[in-house]
Amino acid sequence: MKKENDDLDQLFEKFENQWDVKRMNADHQVDFLNKLNKRQPKKKNHAVWAIAASIVVLLGISLFYNNTEKPTEFKFASKETQRTDSIFSILIDNELVKLKEKSSPENEQIINDALKQMKVFDADYAKIIKEVQKNGENKQIIYAMISNLQTRISFLQTVLQRIEENEKFKNTTHEKTL
Repeated sequence: MKKENDDLDQLFEKFENQWDVKRMNADHQVDFLNKLNKRQPKKKNHAVWAIAASIVVLLGISLFYNNTEKPTEFKFASKETQRTDSIFSILIDNELVKLKEKSSPENEQIINDALKQMKVFDADYAKIIKEVQKNGENKQIIYAMISNLQTRISFLQTVLQRIEENEKFKNTTHEKTL
């Protein structure tokens, strides 16, 4: 240990006159404080950042809600598949319009439940479309697609029949009570 200390002492003695040591002038502290006081305060851009953050949030929300559309573009599918999808989509849209026309306080729960179920069917259909994109058209996938479309149409027709039955039942019970 003593030898190491001696080696260090010798090293410092060797470079003793080569150190870059300068004395600070007497006004150094005053100069430093003057520069510190002269510094301009940072401009506060809180409003700009708040506006930018709001825009980013609004764009994110709009993209999230715009992605709920049903992916029915079949640029990769055959013309027959495109036509089939188009025809069934028109029929489904017509049934949805009929369903929404039947909207009333008495039917509100039935219609809301039906629309929730339609979202499930739409999610299944989106999976089928992804499968067509991934593996191409084959009989099983086309059958699944047509089956999903037929199921949606028959489901909507059944819901409309139930609503009509409820309306008829309500009308007949009112007639009997009068």
